[in-house]
Formats: sequence, C-alpha cells, structure tokens
Amino acid sequence: MRFADVIGQQALKEHLARSVDSGRISHAQLFTGISGAGTLPLAVAYAQYIHCRNRQGGDSCGVCPSCKQIEALSHPDLHFIFPVNKQGKKSGEVVISTAREFVDLWREMWDKSGGYFSPRDWFDAMNLGKTLKGVISAKESEEIIRRLGFKSFESEYKIMIIWLPETMNEEAANRILKILEEPMGKTLFILVSERSDLLLSTITSRTQEVAVPRLSIADLLPIAQQSQTDATKAQNIARLAAGDLLELRRLLGEADDTIARENFEAFCSLMRLSYNDKHLELMNWADEVAQLSRERQRGMLSDFSRLLREAFMLHAGLERVSYLWGEEADFCRKFAPFIGSQNIEPIIEQIESVVRQINQNGNPRIVFTHFALAVSKHIKRL
Repeated sequence: MRFADVIGQQALKEHLARSVDSGRISHAQLFTGISGAGTLPLAVAYAQYIHCRNRQGGDSCGVCPSCKQIEALSHPDLHFIFPVNKQGKKSGEVVISTAREFVDLWREMWDKSGGYFSPRDWFDAMNLGKTLKGVISAKESEEIIRRLGFKSFESEYKIMIIWLPETMNEEAANRILKILEEPMGKTLFILVSERSDLLLSTITSRTQEVAVPRLSIADLLPIAQQSQTDATKAQNIARLAAGDLLELRRLLGEADDTIARENFEAFCSLMRLSYNDKHLELMNWADEVAQLSRERQRGMLSDFSRLLREAFMLHAGLERVSYLWGEEADFCRKFAPFIGSQNIEPIIEQIESVVRQINQNGNPRIVFTHFALAVSKHIKRL
C-alpha cells in the first residue's frame, strides 16, 4: 500500500516520509486513532516506504519487488501480530496469529476492505460470536522474539506491526515491554492502537506516538458522491460519518451494521424501561448485556454515550449540528424531552464508571444491574 492509497492524512503522510528520508526512524512507534481514520493502512504504507527501493516524490514506487510483496502482505521482513481466538478451542490450547488459518483470513480481510476494518469486523470474520474476543497471548511474544532473531532477508529493517496491542494479556504485555527496552538492531515496532489508554504506561512511555486524526468532510465527500448522486445527501452523509470511513460505509449501506443495530436496540430498550420504571425488566436487560464480551460491552457503552449526547443536543434545539440518521434520529427526537442539563452529566458519569469497572474485570452482572437501575433514576420528562 502506497501513501497515495491512504485516504486523506496528507500532512501526516508527508511527516512520515520526511522522517524516513532524514534517517529519523524511531525503533518503537505507536499509531493511535480509530480504524476508520486509516491507522492500519497508514502503518503499512509507512512500512512500504521504508522498504521501497525506489522512493519517488515522498511515496513508495509501488512496482519494485518489495512494494509488490508488501501489497500481497508477504514481504519476509514485514511481520504482523494481531488478536486471534476461535470457537471450540480445547482446554489449554493456544492459538496465535501466525497459524495458516489466521494468516489467510487476515490477507482476505485486507484485500476485501483495503485495510479499513474495525476490531469488530475482524472478530466477526473469525466467527467469535457475542462472547468471545480476540487476544494477543504470551505465546505471541515468543513468536515475535523468534521471528526477529533472524537476519533481515531483503531490506535494511525488520518491521513488526502489532495491531490492537491493547488486547495483549498481562504476561504478553510484559514480554513485549522487555523487547522494547532492549531492541534488536535495525528493528522497527509499529503498534497500531484504538485504545492506547488500555496499554501499560511503561509501554507507551517507550514509544513515539503518531496520532492519526479523524478524516475531514472533504476527504469523505468524494467517496459519498460515488454512491449517492444527490449532492445534498452526499454532503450530509459525509458530515454524519464524523471523520470515520467505516461509519460512512455503514451510512451508505455498504457495510453490515448488525452490531450497530443491536447496540441501538439495547439503548432504546434501556431508555424505555427506565422512563417506565420497569425495574424487574431492567434487571433482565442487565443479565442479557452481561453475557456479551467485554469488547462488545465497551462498544455498546460508547454508542450509548453518543446517542445520549445527540439527544441532549436535540433537547437544546441544536438539531442542525446533529450527527443522527434514520431510526436513530427518529428515536432521539422522541427521547429528547427526557434528557437535559439536569441529568446528562450523571448518566454519562455512570457510563464512564461502568467502562472503568469492565476494564478492571468487575462482575458484569453486578455492574450492569447497578447501571440500569441508576439510569432509571435519572430518566424522566424534563
């Protein structure tokens, strides 16, 4: 993937190219940002620029053997580590991302999406269901050491891209930390993270952060116009996507929005039960949500925060700057009278508290039961 293939991010692409041209390549870098902004494609394009034998005009050539190999994700000096798991895993069985089944699926996912896919997309591709999530195990860190122990085959640098390092368990994180503290010569680590706040501080302190911002409306508008011939609708969809290519695809109907719909239905159910004081049903709601994986729970709560803030803006009469669409817009217009300055902050604080408790492995049934009952106290017509 060339820099030219990455949507937007022009200033950042130029900065990365200059750092390579001037020989200022930090051995450990942390690319942070949402998947829909192109964090992973940008990391791969950066690796391709480093490996390219014929760089031109601040970009890789795209035709040399190194570029062709990276395009196929088969360059011998470019390695990937990413979270994996599988249904029906035997007791004590360890799965790692270098297994052929996951490597093939990873390449298929890359080819299909152009590198723009979310953690949820990847977990769904592995058919993990609602309760399992992908993890980077301690065994992966052993594989990293083994792979990087060899001399580089074709290029000056050996590059290891670790996608979603926040999914590492504690043992794996500590082993990765040791590698970062004592790096091998001409080895580059690129950590690509959506949630860098979940990483050990000792890891983030040893990496150079590359913050990848959300895309601009100008970046997304040409893509929206390819699917939407109405100029006004295309402009609105590009704005509603909020700098996220994956959200734009969802709004254009090009992506499966099953997870988003389930989160929206869970939000509607919680709010209806809350303002009707259905406490027994709220406890049943909490039991159902407690069965989801922590990754799904965090994503659901993020959607809850977004919908609450949008409803609050509608309550305040700011619909012209709202980022709602379709069923979400319809529900939040009806729900807006129940959310205002008196209760928006306490409810958001409850959501943030639940996220902290999930991250700390709190009992999900207790956590969500308390959350549902607490929300019901705050929801009322204002």
